[in-house]
Amino acid sequence: MTDTADLAAILARIATALERLGPPAEVAPDLEAADAFVWVANPPRFQPVPRVNRVEMGLLKGIDRMRDTLAANTGRFARGLPANNALLWGARGMGKSSLIKAVHAAVNRDNAAAGAAPVKLIEIHREDIESLPELMNVLRASASRFIIFCDDLSFDGDDTSYKSLKAVLEGGIEGRPANVLFYATSNRRHLLPRDMMENERSTAINPHEAVEEKVSLSDRFGLWIGFHRCSQDEFLAMVRGYADHFGLEIAEEELRAEALEWATTRGSRSGRVAWQYIQELAGRLGVPLAE
Repeated sequence: MTDTADLAAILARIATALERLGPPAEVAPDLEAADAFVWVANPPRFQPVPRVNRVEMGLLKGIDRMRDTLAANTGRFARGLPANNALLWGARGMGKSSLIKAVHAAVNRDNAAAGAAPVKLIEIHREDIESLPELMNVLRASASRFIIFCDDLSFDGDDTSYKSLKAVLEGGIEGRPANVLFYATSNRRHLLPRDMMENERSTAINPHEAVEEKVSLSDRFGLWIGFHRCSQDEFLAMVRGYADHFGLEIAEEELRAEALEWATTRGSRSGRVAWQYIQELAGRLGVPLAE
């Protein structure tokens, strides 16, 4: 018969084996490690971003109205006042995601000057949207304030994760935490392609209600901020702004001719195209673009 000591040793080994089989203990996230994070859904964790890839607010040309609208909304949120979720939609390369990151930096500079705590920026990837409720629950318990940012948000085919987004933004039983805003960028105003809506209409018992459910996703955003293709003058102002900021010495007429030719070869004028030309120019002139 096994004595008590042997039995205790056996039980200890069994307990150790069961602990290995069980899930690891949850570690409380260190949200003070940085002012910006990337949310990783599996396994759930916050990846700190020591240096955000951003453009200074003053370099974002031709989007003054959009800048002022988003900055005012974000400033109210940072001060603990009511604010809206925002959808930045429209033309590619016109600074939608750059504006979100620039506004975040500007608001935190103001907070630092006032001795207030920084607002945290958390990026969630499109493919992790279904984990948004879990992310919201983690942030709900924090004393900090957060902007969740999703770049290039859209839904295709049989993707139903948009329903989770709808519930989290407004319709869920808990609703959006008071210390969280959700900002998204998209090329689409309604986030869902037309053929997806038309397919819903053709197969639904009540086509009107099916389409309304799809469109209502965008309605969860209190702010719709539209970005449109820039004019030639606005494009040249972007190029000149970058050239002045980085000290690129080139004659005005030469800069104008090169920039317009660059835009023509790419078939569009936008902030992104302007920046790509500036990188080409700076490389030729041997000027580094590090801030």
